[in-house]
Amino acid sequence: MNRGIFLNIVRFVLLVLVQILVFNRLNFFGYINPMVYIMFLYWYPIKQNRALFIGVCFLLGLSIDLFSDTMAMHTAATTTIAYFRSTVMRFVFGINYEFQSFKLSNTTRVQQFTFLALLILVHHMVFFSLEIFSFSNVMLIVKKVLSFGAASLILCLLFISLFSSNKA
Repeated sequence: MNRGIFLNIVRFVLLVLVQILVFNRLNFFGYINPMVYIMFLYWYPIKQNRALFIGVCFLLGLSIDLFSDTMAMHTAATTTIAYFRSTVMRFVFGINYEFQSFKLSNTTRVQQFTFLALLILVHHMVFFSLEIFSFSNVMLIVKKVLSFGAASLILCLLFISLFSSNKA
């Protein structure tokens, strides 16, 4: 088996387990549960089969939904950001994204931060819009997106710095 495929399978399983067993039970300030499984979309190889990627992200969201009892909200949000990932990458990385030799590790920290922040923002907007599903509660959606997003972003950045392969 290819090393990259094995690494992605391990990431998938570990992120699902960590999300379900640790972060779904963790409540910062009484209501904030960080969503760190989004890092799978951040770490997934850039130039892979897009249909396979969307399918794997669907399974990722479905796995989280099955154990979290969230009625396919994670599935919808994860599949949405999987679909728009290439658009977000083109926006953040510009022309560099088009090159075949593009690697996330060769980009600046600001670009990596922006990419992760946009993934989290889009995910949380879809997730909380589906959870609340009311235009009269737009401020509640914004509050949840910002608070959950900040917690998720901080923890994802901590995990990325702990598990990054380049120790510069």
